[in-house]
Amino acid sequence: MTTASTRGPLERVVVLIPTYNERENLPLVVQRVRLSVPSVDILVLDDNSPDGTGEIADALAAADPQVHVMHRAGKQGLGAAYKAGFAWAIERDYDAAVEMDADGSHQPEQLPALLAAAEDADLVIGSRWIKGGSVVNWPAHRKVISIGGNIYVKAMLGLPVNDATGGYRVYRTSALQAMDLDSVSSAGYGFQVDMTRALVAAGLKAVEVPIEFIERLIGESKMSQDIVKEAFVNVGKQGVAHRRRQLAGLARRVVARRQEGTWHSE
Repeated sequence: MTTASTRGPLERVVVLIPTYNERENLPLVVQRVRLSVPSVDILVLDDNSPDGTGEIADALAAADPQVHVMHRAGKQGLGAAYKAGFAWAIERDYDAAVEMDADGSHQPEQLPALLAAAEDADLVIGSRWIKGGSVVNWPAHRKVISIGGNIYVKAMLGLPVNDATGGYRVYRTSALQAMDLDSVSSAGYGFQVDMTRALVAAGLKAVEVPIEFIERLIGESKMSQDIVKEAFVNVGKQGVAHRRRQLAGLARRVVARRQEGTWHSE
């Protein structure tokens, strides 16, 4: 398990950028990452984009030794892409892996603040819903869905964060290795909730840093009703299991106290 004694400055960091039809956005976000934190590497995880994003990624990698590309067979979901990226980072002894969207909604200029916070944490979440956080160019219904979803997550799972669905993150690879990633099954944006739950279950430390989230200006959002439904259903199932474990734990404590003679009914 990762402890405070094993934390500290991050020397080798890779930014994971999943892509599907992001040929216009990808060169812009890669350039911004390289300017904002020149020391980090970048891994583009392309799910065989039909618009040629993979070829754009290859050209970027050919021009810059700190840019790498993983070509995947097809569109398999955000969670599968990130898990492949985590494995790639662990195999190459990176200290941390960053989750970042390709559309510019996660501003690379804010990455130094997240990396600084990771010196004393296992997970840093760029949070929209804490003091100092904000969203730009979102319609009211998107805010309602996001805020309501996070309230639902907190109520069902008891997670100690305010933006469990936020996708701008820094994970220490030591934490990823300590977590039960096999229990993380969501493919879409519910993946972020699953990962937070698994990290907390492993006894690891998550912190939040406020960010300004900007809605994409180029291309179409990948958010859909199916993605929202998947997250809602999975959180509900996990919430029921969480409450059952709590009740089972309470029952065991009651039995133990009665056996010890320390439980007295009134």
